Amino acid sequence: MEDKNFDCLKLENQMCFPLYACSKEIVRMYKPHLDKLDLTYTQYIAMMVLWEKKELSVKALGKCLFLDSGTLTPVLKKLETKGYINRTRSADDERSLNVSVTEAGVLLKEKAAEVPRKMSSCINLSPDEALQLYTLLNKLMDNFRNDADQ
Repeated sequence: MEDKNFDCLKLENQMCFPLYACSKEIVRMYKPHLDKLDLTYTQYIAMMVLWEKKELSVKALGKCLFLDSGTLTPVLKKLETKGYINRTRSADDERSLNVSVTEAGVLLKEKAAEVPRKMSSCINLSPDEALQLYTLLNKLMDNFRNDADQ
């Protein structure tokens, strides 16, 4: 006889597992497209923020991406080596490091514009389902941001 007290430990009852599995599989689907750009997924999402913001602090970038500086620093070093970004000390606060996109990084944006279009065909959801999922996931992310700010 199965003990109902342990139903909470069944994988099928975990919300985190389908989120984890879907995330892992979606990143795997990105890989062939990003390989053509010589970017990892983490480098790609960092560049997406930089294409939009042009320049921001490493701390602000980490907050946008839900990444700590220990994870973000090697990503940024690699992007700098590739010539896509510059990292410079803030004139206002020597302890703060700013990141900005270079001209080569801006040119990369042209090539990267194809990636979302290619990826949209990999995810078999109706536009309404995709919007609903996007809305719910962003609600969760907002909750995590609010928790971190308190």
